[in-house]
Amino acid sequence: MENKPKLLIIVGSVREGRFGPVVTSWFTEQVGAHGGFEVDVVDLADIDIPLALPAASPKAPADEYPRPAGMAPLTSALASADAIVLVTPEYNHSYPASLKAAIDWHFTQWTAKPVAFVSYGGAAGGRHAVLHLENVLTELHAVTIRDGLAFPNYFLTWQDDHPTDPEAAGYAKVLLDQLSWWAHALRSARETTPYPA
Repeated sequence: MENKPKLLIIVGSVREGRFGPVVTSWFTEQVGAHGGFEVDVVDLADIDIPLALPAASPKAPADEYPRPAGMAPLTSALASADAIVLVTPEYNHSYPASLKAAIDWHFTQWTAKPVAFVSYGGAAGGRHAVLHLENVLTELHAVTIRDGLAFPNYFLTWQDDHPTDPEAAGYAKVLLDQLSWWAHALRSARETTPYPA
């Protein structure tokens, strides 16, 4: 496939001892096997993400918003992405503060782009975190993908850095097929018609 859409995978947790990089590594392998995307991975643990936002208006031009220099790799990756996957744990029935801060520092970078979720946690597999993220991203005019990938009780269901569920790769393919469709459709729409934000 020529001119593959650019997929940005974001590791959402910065907690010490986090499992996110393991999940991200496995999922990135699935993206490679799928073959439909150019892939970039950003780990929020490597990004400067202050919790205090500036008083500048979020309606200011995207390149004029006063972000810290250490945030530039994330901002650039979001701006150039055609699709985004958020890898998130569930902390206290929601998603990490690091991920909320990363989202809140950006506005137009999410607009009219598809976002999918790979979550992990206890019995719910991170589903509470995903439900909250869906609400937030709808506010930012992103399009969330129905079929996510969730790993309940990941501490019992992963071995040698891979999920033990033999269906996991198939579920990942469904997510990526849907994400690819939306990535192509929305990229074409953005290129031909300004989004009425």
